[in-house]
Amino acid sequence: MNDLSGRGILLASNSASRRAMLDAAGIAFEALGADIDERALEAEMDGAEPGEIAQALAAAKAAAVSDRRRDALVLGSDSLVEVAGRRFDKPASREEAAEHLRFFSGQVMTLHSAAALARGGQIVWIGSDFARLRVRTLSEDFIAAYLAAEWPAVAHCVGVFRIEGPGVQLFESIMGDQFTVLGMPLLQVQEALREAGTLLE
Repeated sequence: MNDLSGRGILLASNSASRRAMLDAAGIAFEALGADIDERALEAEMDGAEPGEIAQALAAAKAAAVSDRRRDALVLGSDSLVEVAGRRFDKPASREEAAEHLRFFSGQVMTLHSAAALARGGQIVWIGSDFARLRVRTLSEDFIAAYLAAEWPAVAHCVGVFRIEGPGVQLFESIMGDQFTVLGMPLLQVQEALREAGTLLE
């Protein structure tokens, strides 16, 4: 691995899943959370496609951290969930998480994941992907037991699940890249990092 700054990249996120992906891929990084108002940005983009909003949020995170560390290559990422034409954010409470799961039950969830790279405060690359996940019919007993086991860990997850954990029990089928489901289009990110000279060709 070869990084032009000698420090790897900066990940503009405190997401455990995204950190684990980069660790597993052998990509050196430092995590530095982005301080942006995600809900305000979403409100400004009301009416836009979920994929576009995910890209805008990823870019905003990368740019915010890049403004603070202008010498580094910064990776921002974001995910949005859409079910039956309705966009869902992370649940604010366990009760809201249960409401989301009831709504998801028996439906197809579209998960949009986006990533962006910034350097010197400027966005230099944006990528995105989506996956479709069919949620099985969820009983009230299952929802209660699931949240008893997974809350508050899934409070930080759009879709109220960790696919690498018990969240896999929500689904009948999944169509899409596993990294996209985990929250970042990692294969696209790796190619962009190669083009930037951060990963070896």
